[in-house]
Amino acid sequence: MAEIGTDITKAAQLLRDGQLVGIPTETVYGLAANALDADAILRIFEAKGRPHFDPLIMHLPDADAVKAHVCDITPMALKLMDAFWPGPLTLVLPRQSHVPDIVTSGLDTVAVRVPSHPMTQALLRQLDFPLAAPSANLFGHVSPTTAQHVHDQLGDRIPYILDGGATTVGLESTIVGFEEGMPTIYRLGGLGVEEIERVIGPVHLMLNQSSDPKAPGMLKSHYAPRIPLHLGNPSVLLLQLEGKRIGFLGFNLPLRAMTMERQRILSPKGDMKEAAHNLFAYLREMETMDIDVIVAEEAPGMGLGKAINDRLRRASVQ
Repeated sequence: MAEIGTDITKAAQLLRDGQLVGIPTETVYGLAANALDADAILRIFEAKGRPHFDPLIMHLPDADAVKAHVCDITPMALKLMDAFWPGPLTLVLPRQSHVPDIVTSGLDTVAVRVPSHPMTQALLRQLDFPLAAPSANLFGHVSPTTAQHVHDQLGDRIPYILDGGATTVGLESTIVGFEEGMPTIYRLGGLGVEEIERVIGPVHLMLNQSSDPKAPGMLKSHYAPRIPLHLGNPSVLLLQLEGKRIGFLGFNLPLRAMTMERQRILSPKGDMKEAAHNLFAYLREMETMDIDVIVAEEAPGMGLGKAINDRLRRASVQ
């Protein structure tokens, strides 16, 4: 079973040896391997059960390190780097030829980001290669926000998990690319659309749930708990699901018709950051409840609420 610890030097040596390590970021925990070692990357796909056509994100310590692996960086991309790195922003940029095809799923672009978590920053600075690190969970399941979450799903598949505490953002990074020069958001995440538009102006949303994704996190079915989740009007869903043992995932208000033991409220004070931080952790808690289904309501459709709703839609019964 995987060891959980705080030994950055040990994690670095395992990665140099081609092994996998669970790492903390400010968004969610990642499953890391040497991004320039195709054999190590293959182990990520095997450990997660992830399809090879779903590209990965490369993690680097700073923008200068990123520039060694991409090319044709636009002025808008530079503005976003300056404004939001390190932080929960991933950029999709033209890749240099040495980046392995298995990282990009054969695309001529690569997704790159600079995480802000101090432990992973220290790890990246010990290495002379970038890390490919999708979320450290079984493919399609709820993303991990603690080291124990990683251990629960992948503990028998990897040797080591760096414990950096609970993540602060709790949602994956926002992914931005450039379609014919137009800034395009491929995945909503921990950085709000409004924040991005304040820096570079209007952006296009391309959130189509795809079986041939242009960026990580675009697959239709993703982030799903083991218990079926139904998203919509709680009053209507409660009637439709009558006779089943129901758990409720609400935004800020509980349901009076249900005991609190079977409810999780993302943010009683209506705070979007708190709600985003709690989303995956509460979905994991609800997997352990004595219930048949989860009824969830959408968050207000602004700021991080857009990303919360995106995750809920992908996790829901289709």
